[in-house]
Amino acid sequence: MKLWDKGYNVDDRIDKFTVGLDRELDLHLAPFDIMGTMAHITMLESVGLLKKDELDVLLKELKALYAEAVKGNFIIEDDIEDVHSQVELMLTRRLGDIGKKVHSGRSRNDQVLLDLKLYTRAQIEDVVSRMRNLFDVLQKKSEQYKDVLIPGYTHLQVAMPSSFGLWFGAYAESLCDDMIMMEAAYEVANQNPLGAAAGYGSSFPLNRTMTTRLLGFDDLNYNVVYAQMGRGKTERIVAFALASLAETIGRLAVDGCLYTSQNFGFIHLPKQMTTGSSIMPHKKNPDVFELIRAHCNKIQGVANTIRLISTNLPSGYFRDMQIIKEVYIPTFAEIKDCLDITAYAIENMEVVDHIMDDPKYKLAFSVEEVNRLANEGVPFRDAYKQVGMAIERGEFEFNGELHHTHEGSIGNLCTDKIREKMDRVMSRFGFDSVEKAVDSLVK
Repeated sequence: MKLWDKGYNVDDRIDKFTVGLDRELDLHLAPFDIMGTMAHITMLESVGLLKKDELDVLLKELKALYAEAVKGNFIIEDDIEDVHSQVELMLTRRLGDIGKKVHSGRSRNDQVLLDLKLYTRAQIEDVVSRMRNLFDVLQKKSEQYKDVLIPGYTHLQVAMPSSFGLWFGAYAESLCDDMIMMEAAYEVANQNPLGAAAGYGSSFPLNRTMTTRLLGFDDLNYNVVYAQMGRGKTERIVAFALASLAETIGRLAVDGCLYTSQNFGFIHLPKQMTTGSSIMPHKKNPDVFELIRAHCNKIQGVANTIRLISTNLPSGYFRDMQIIKEVYIPTFAEIKDCLDITAYAIENMEVVDHIMDDPKYKLAFSVEEVNRLANEGVPFRDAYKQVGMAIERGEFEFNGELHHTHEGSIGNLCTDKIREKMDRVMSRFGFDSVEKAVDSLVK
């Protein structure tokens, strides 16, 4: 069955190629397609395009379909083109001609736009929850090991004293900026395109403000041409936010690979979290960090892939957009896996103490000695030269203590301030109002 059937059969090879992976990928969109249909027909009844008894029958059936879709029991049949066709077919099979009325004022173009926005909104909420979990794990570790020193590096050369408190805390604060990106992407996704139809609106007296309210959107994509042009753009913006997050996680994983190596030896993974070699019996490999790194590199390429698919397209709808789903939808599962396994690895890693007692890190304290002399009245440049000459002669010694007090330093991590920053960003999402609207619609 095809919603655009005109009484002739499409060539089988063309049909297979044009349908592509829609049947598989549209299963992810099924609950959202049904939800959108519920909002649409509620609006149709309000403007006189459905009778009240027809709406009641349709909503009862759609709520049952929605429950099945949420459980993962929704099926798109082999000869059905997509989720939109399957939902309409099932309604028509069960309710007769009433089922044929649900498409009034819609196109598959704005249906898939709507489905993807609703899907994206739900996925971002899930990602945000997992981001917050990783953030909390990092902050806990930052406080737990704030007094354990490690060498800091520039150019991969030993530079200055750092600490595990700084290291864990740095990635926690990086997640704050990633969350800002995610909030911006969510705001783009949380606008209603329904009613744009094929991209040029409808002569039916649609109430788009009503469907916006019913679905819990913050706002409308008002211009119907732009609503259609938003296909691909929304996914690209969200993919950039996911790429920012992937960059943070991937960089942490790179550190994990380095710090678990014998040459660094700053952290250990429990042996149960490592893999071995088929030829070298001593090996305990940090494959978990290597695979996080690879997945995150891959995720960072998704936005560019979407851009390459959608760039240089004129206004209006083109079938090219279908391919975006193939790279976009799987990315959410991939980033969520990375978030979860990173949090698990951080929670279970063992931190090595007294690293900086090793003489090879002695020169990391040279700046501390320069600052000590400057505090005693020696001009900074003279103090720098004095310490530098002592290093050249092999006579440098440092027996003092670290005195870092400014915001964000070893001695003042500002963990509470970073948490406040994260809380502020998360408070702007408005997930509660969306959930309230959706619950009211589907239950």
